Amino acid sequence: MAQRINIGLIGLGTVGTGVARALLEKAHALEQRIGARVVLKRVCDRNPRPPRHLRLPAGLFTTDIRKILRDPEIQVVVELVGGVQPAKGFVIEAMRRGKHVVTANKALLAEEGKELFTAADRYGVDLYFEASVGGGIPIIKALREGLIANELNTIIGIVNGTSNYILTQMRDERLSFHEALLEAKHHGYAERNPSLDIEGHDAAHKLAILTLLGFGARVHVEDIHTEGISRISQADIQYAGEMGYCIKPLAVAKQVGHELEVRVHPALLSTSHLLANVNGVYNAVYVHGDLVGAQLFYGRGAGQNPAASSVLSDIADVARNVALGIAKRVPAYCPAPRRLRLRRMDRVETRYYMRFTVIDKPGVLAKIAGVLGRFRISIASVHQKERKTARIVPVVMMTHEAREADVRRALSVIDGMGVVKSKTVAIRTEAPRGK
Repeated sequence: MAQRINIGLIGLGTVGTGVARALLEKAHALEQRIGARVVLKRVCDRNPRPPRHLRLPAGLFTTDIRKILRDPEIQVVVELVGGVQPAKGFVIEAMRRGKHVVTANKALLAEEGKELFTAADRYGVDLYFEASVGGGIPIIKALREGLIANELNTIIGIVNGTSNYILTQMRDERLSFHEALLEAKHHGYAERNPSLDIEGHDAAHKLAILTLLGFGARVHVEDIHTEGISRISQADIQYAGEMGYCIKPLAVAKQVGHELEVRVHPALLSTSHLLANVNGVYNAVYVHGDLVGAQLFYGRGAGQNPAASSVLSDIADVARNVALGIAKRVPAYCPAPRRLRLRRMDRVETRYYMRFTVIDKPGVLAKIAGVLGRFRISIASVHQKERKTARIVPVVMMTHEAREADVRRALSVIDGMGVVKSKTVAIRTEAPRGK
């Protein structure tokens, strides 16, 4: 008979329910593919009533976490609680007792990853986390194994499906931001409190993980420049489209010399770029390496089944290791061959889209251009809208590459001018390699 490998599952939320169902329904197929019997031995959740549509065998469910952590027959613990605490305590305790861990917990890895990786090394166990970024997209495995021979210079991701869905609906259905957000909530793509998604914090956690794997650099989430999409207007979506761009919620990590840029914000992408056609709730991660060139990893970034697919992939990897009596076959990450400094955001250089709301009278453009020139910002194009129908008009400019600090200083002067009637909208553009 094939070796039996027992799984303890913590957390029966959306993803946990999907994982439990898949483990029960696909047990035979997994055994054929892995060469070992993967058995769901115990499921724990704080809610005393498991989901009605999940038919668990009698005796499998418990609310007592000790029945998983202290069971010597359970070799693999799957943590799907979410958040930092109490999840961190569960994971550390499982490792201390010699159990391998699979998790989908992006916040835990981004904020406490150093301690978790150290604990995994200390106790000689595996820590796998494919579902923490990109849902069903196998980007973690690609970075840890498939691209290990490459020196990466760029990772750019659309890694939050809620934000991408909202911007897609604003473009395709001409909805306002708030209308698109309400629709996202209606379809279950946005939480009741969507701030983690629309303000970029979810993407920042995922970027910290991608940066660790791709560049071997540990970056604190608080050091990632993070902006959300709530200031993007229907007008910006349409003006960008007229100029051959779309607006996407990007997580960016780029090596520039001996420095590393890490930032999360909406950005203009040329409609010809690989990422430009990633729409709705789909996610994608664009990677550029010295050997492989440009690659795009694309798929559903959220949802019960895509995330369950990634969790089961990790379980299969760990099960193979257990069956062969090995651990640490694949390192959690490879340290960078040289230390990379974190580039300050004010030193980042990109092209900018700027939308000014000004009084329509002679000399206004000259005044704005004069301020931009004073701060070494060169104008690539100017588009003045609705000149014949309104006294207050939008003026849209695209700049050549400019430094963030110069742009901020210039806009602080421009926004103080009497002819400017609302705060200027400035959106960075992104032109990754291999476009």
